[in-house]
Amino acid sequence: MLFTATPLEGAYVITLPAFPDDRGVFIKTFHETSFRETGISFNLKESYFSTSKKDVIRGMHFQMPPYQHSKIVFCPYGAILDVIVDLRKDSSTYGQYHAQELSLENHKAYYIPEGFAHGFKSLSEGAITYYLVSSEYSKEYDTGIRFDSFGFDWDAYLSGSKKERV
Repeated sequence: MLFTATPLEGAYVITLPAFPDDRGVFIKTFHETSFRETGISFNLKESYFSTSKKDVIRGMHFQMPPYQHSKIVFCPYGAILDVIVDLRKDSSTYGQYHAQELSLENHKAYYIPEGFAHGFKSLSEGAITYYLVSSEYSKEYDTGIRFDSFGFDWDAYLSGSKKERV
């Protein structure tokens, strides 16, 4: 696993190891030792996935304390534009966002620390977004911000006129 720090404090883009052969491809999505060696302590409590029609935007979601969680997010089928926003008021990157395409082809994932909002736009029909989460879902503490409330222009990013992604 190759961990690349994003401009947002504590968040990483992970290139997942892929092992292609004439049958297809095998991709490792989690390896505790690799996370620990990067300084990330991740305790898996729940996992789930969603499927989305093309151009659907889901987000920006997070859970409030005491059920806040960190996430590992990847796209095992299709492609998504995944966006995270740092909502930690004591963070040096508070209020900043980062966008990353996640897809089967690029076999990248996000490690998203506690205190971030997360959302994505499906770039392909039937895209699957898979989540590994460090706390269980709590309806009472689940919340979010609007997908258009933090200055990210979803369409401009995708058309190639990308704004600064910090």
